[in-house]
Amino acid sequence: MAVTAQGRDKGQHGSDPYPHDEETIYGKHGLKWKAGRLGPSGSTMTGVKHWAATRSPVEKAVTNLFHRMYYGLPQRTWKRTTWLGTPILKCPLDLWIYQELLARIRPEVILETGTNEGGSAHYLASICDLLDSGRVVTVDLAPKPNRPQHPRITYIEGSSTSSEVLSRMSEEASGTVMVILDSDHSRGHVLDELKAYSPLVTPGSYLIVEDTNINGHPAHPRWGPGPMEAVEEFLGSHPEFRVDRDCEKFFMTFNPSGYLQRA
Repeated sequence: MAVTAQGRDKGQHGSDPYPHDEETIYGKHGLKWKAGRLGPSGSTMTGVKHWAATRSPVEKAVTNLFHRMYYGLPQRTWKRTTWLGTPILKCPLDLWIYQELLARIRPEVILETGTNEGGSAHYLASICDLLDSGRVVTVDLAPKPNRPQHPRITYIEGSSTSSEVLSRMSEEASGTVMVILDSDHSRGHVLDELKAYSPLVTPGSYLIVEDTNINGHPAHPRWGPGPMEAVEEFLGSHPEFRVDRDCEKFFMTFNPSGYLQRA
């Protein structure tokens, strides 16, 4: 949901920034399934017979199609999503995963980078209310009026990677700590955040990198290196973190490979 260093906000690249060729939509394996498994007639029965053997590429094709439609119509979908009246630029499927993680991990502190309108902080604080545990500390470069006020939310102004903010975030981190990274989506910045905030995540808890779907995973194929590429580089030197695929059980997520659990 955050703006990159170049000021690009997701969803501002025209009405449909995605290629329309079938290979991009289905993927190479999905195209083979479409051409070879459905057969010339595209019969449903042929598809059913081969479903088990081709489930992975089919799931990828169907998920990519829906993801492309959902993400490519932001004014209808994620840019019109609110939590208790506050805009929240998230996929509802990811929000459900968040509440499952909070209920299981019971973090005492959730550190968030990229506040924007404050919708996600308000959502997380509301779940903490239901659990009667936890609070949210969220940072953003720019102040915004009318952010939701809540006793469990602390707003910080500044760069998420500045020494002053990092010192404050470290002071706020106590007990079980979860971290959510959703600020500048350039690879370099996300990698800097991963290196700076990963030590604050307690064992068993999560470091969540938002919007790893951009740069062709499968959204915004022309975005450029972003969160996914930062995660790949980070994991190469941080074996204490693993990708939790159970958090992608609803097939579509804005954060593929972005739910990192610390051992």
